[in-house]
Amino acid sequence: MTSESNPTALDPWADLEARVTACRRCPRLVAWREEVARVRRRAFRDQTYWGRPVPGFGDHNARVLVVGLAPGAHGANRTGRMFTGDASGAFLYAALYRAGFANQPVAHHRGDGLRLRDMYITAVVRCVPPQNRPTASEIRACLPYLVEEIQLLQPSLKVIVALGRIAFDGVRRAYQQMGHALPKMSFAHGAQYDLGPGLPTLIASYHPSRQNTQTGRLTPEMFDRIWQQVRALLPDPPPRPKEDSHHEPERLD
Repeated sequence: MTSESNPTALDPWADLEARVTACRRCPRLVAWREEVARVRRRAFRDQTYWGRPVPGFGDHNARVLVVGLAPGAHGANRTGRMFTGDASGAFLYAALYRAGFANQPVAHHRGDGLRLRDMYITAVVRCVPPQNRPTASEIRACLPYLVEEIQLLQPSLKVIVALGRIAFDGVRRAYQQMGHALPKMSFAHGAQYDLGPGLPTLIASYHPSRQNTQTGRLTPEMFDRIWQQVRALLPDPPPRPKEDSHHEPERLD
């Protein structure tokens, strides 16, 4: 097969996305994501759920990487785009818009025009887990995808924001898997760590889950301060991204 007949052969991002969306490594997650897509929530009964692993999206030349836990059952597992279509995403994208990383404060579906500026968003686990709790083996099975994303972003990457303890631990394990000796780190909201020479800064944040935002554990003001920390590490304006590097066009599959 030539590169002309297989466009992913020349595009590492397209190749990664193809492998992620076709992944069936974890039987429990495959069964659950497909059951959720089949049964559906009453409010979305007339919609076709994505029901597959959800790839990351955003600017492929980003200086900022945001890492979440996993797709939401009726958010990303329905829409096919990270943090899209649920309360967590509404909280996140409103904050990113205020901070200048997104062109709009809302995210409803893949074709809604949302674009990220200087940012790429992904998750430690690509399939929705039951009760939002992936097992240790499921996290390990998905970790190579995060490693690959970090490696692809490495030429420009300056800051990683880990949303929640599992994401924080996942980033740490990804760098250890790449052979880096990291400083001692513990999760705390707003904690900031220099991962080493030539490596990005890691910032920890509470996850914008309903459990955190509705109880006041994570407020909009607290979340805004996280993105202010990020901005402080990026003193110069972000480079103007190419049209095809930061916007994922609507897919009809």
